Amino acid sequence: MRRAGLGEGVPPGNYGNHGYAHSGYSACEEENERLTESLRSKVTAIKSLSIEIGHEVKNQNKLLAEMDSQFDSTTGFLGKTMGKLKILSRGSQTKLLCYMMLFSLFVFFVIYGIIKLR
Repeated sequence: MRRAGLGEGVPPGNYGNHGYAHSGYSACEEENERLTESLRSKVTAIKSLSIEIGHEVKNQNKLLAEMDSQFDSTTGFLGKTMGKLKILSRGSQTKLLCYMMLFSLFVFFVIYGIIKLR
């Protein structure tokens, strides 16, 4: 034989005059509301953080694009310089030696002039 358990044969929510079902339901509902509000605030924080990350990514991509164009211009400049150096190295070695001596003399006189002025 089965014994009648708690709540069997009694209409739902009608547990006498004590209102246990209503207070249990109310406590669960309040807990759900609190957890829902906590989850809502966390979702809002994550949303704002992801928006900020998106803005930062856009700014970083812009900076990378600018750096890329600067590197391209520098690469072109260095390529032209290397081409000129190759042309210069193909010339006679005496011409190169003469240019180096003239440059050295120029630097010497500039340094000598600076020392004399002090």
